Amino acid sequence: MFSNAVKLCSIKGFDIKVDPSWLVIASLVTWSLSQHYFPKILPDTTKATHLIMALVAMLGLFSCLLLHELAHSVVARHLGVPIKSITLFIFGGMAELGAEPSSARDEFWIALAGPAMSIALALGFWILAQSVWLTSTAAPIAEVFSYLAIINLVLALFNLLPAFPLDGGRVLRAYLWHRNGNVLAATKTAARFGEFFAYLIMALGVVALFGGAIALGLWHLMIGGFMLVAARVSSNAQMARAVFSGKSVRAIMTPDPVTVNPDTTLSHFVNLAMLRHNVSFVPVVEDGVLLGHMDASVLYGIDREHWGSTRVGDVFVGLEQGPMVTPDLAVSELLEIILTTGRRKFMVMQDHQLRGVVTLADLTRHLNPEKMRCRRPETVDPTHSD
Repeated sequence: MFSNAVKLCSIKGFDIKVDPSWLVIASLVTWSLSQHYFPKILPDTTKATHLIMALVAMLGLFSCLLLHELAHSVVARHLGVPIKSITLFIFGGMAELGAEPSSARDEFWIALAGPAMSIALALGFWILAQSVWLTSTAAPIAEVFSYLAIINLVLALFNLLPAFPLDGGRVLRAYLWHRNGNVLAATKTAARFGEFFAYLIMALGVVALFGGAIALGLWHLMIGGFMLVAARVSSNAQMARAVFSGKSVRAIMTPDPVTVNPDTTLSHFVNLAMLRHNVSFVPVVEDGVLLGHMDASVLYGIDREHWGSTRVGDVFVGLEQGPMVTPDLAVSELLEIILTTGRRKFMVMQDHQLRGVVTLADLTRHLNPEKMRCRRPETVDPTHSD
């Protein structure tokens, strides 16, 4: 998900990463605290002190978000759910699960772990702030502790909103899952709550914009937009897991796909394969032997005026660079390959023979069965004409 994230370290076997977008929020938090929040609370303190307080508070917030996500991760690991990594980004942090919890009970405890940690941190920083006030006159230290207490309480309460995929939304999903025994239906309902709160937050952002609070309004719109996308993506991902559970590539691939002979000109390839069959990814086969594939990206890299004189065999992508999978590969593993590599189209090979083609469109069609349609297998060769 965070392809540009940089690994900082490992804690208890968890990879800790920071996405470049975190620098944006870190800078905004530091600027806001040093220019507005702390000067208003301690007006007689120097600007240098305000800046140091802001930097310390920002690093404290960084640490608190990390502890929030570590709480999720430690509980998940204890319950047998693998954790890929923890990533901090512009909207906070995210523990990337290697698999979904196997039961509503596990989901409930994993979801509650983060807010519980934030509440504990809020209480701890409040006690520290009171202790400093009682034992010394170090007002800057006390105010930093007070800020961290407030921000952790806000973090906990916000995350407890019943808006999937926030922690509260996951608690709601766990409850519905436990009550009905249907994780897909529970996810859809929790995601609808997530969409409702996303639209509500964006509406508050619009109100703030009209009220002249530009920064606050834009921030609400960004958070609401992120929640809306995350809710829909999470719902679709759960649907995909339900539909493809236990299925292999063989069940969703297009068997006996359209193929093209290497002696076919690019003009014939476009007319007889791409346009006639509405495909953009075609295996190249000669005398039953798979040589590679043709893709629209290869075609469009060649001037149209040369299509009539250029053969497929001159420009196709060979097997050494071709994306290939086996028909027995689990669909869940195929989805992971798509997410990791960004590739959307694959040739299905077994025993050195072409068995079919599988694309992201095939996955989509199986999620929407009413849209599925069959393709007529055909080999495009240079003897064919329009």
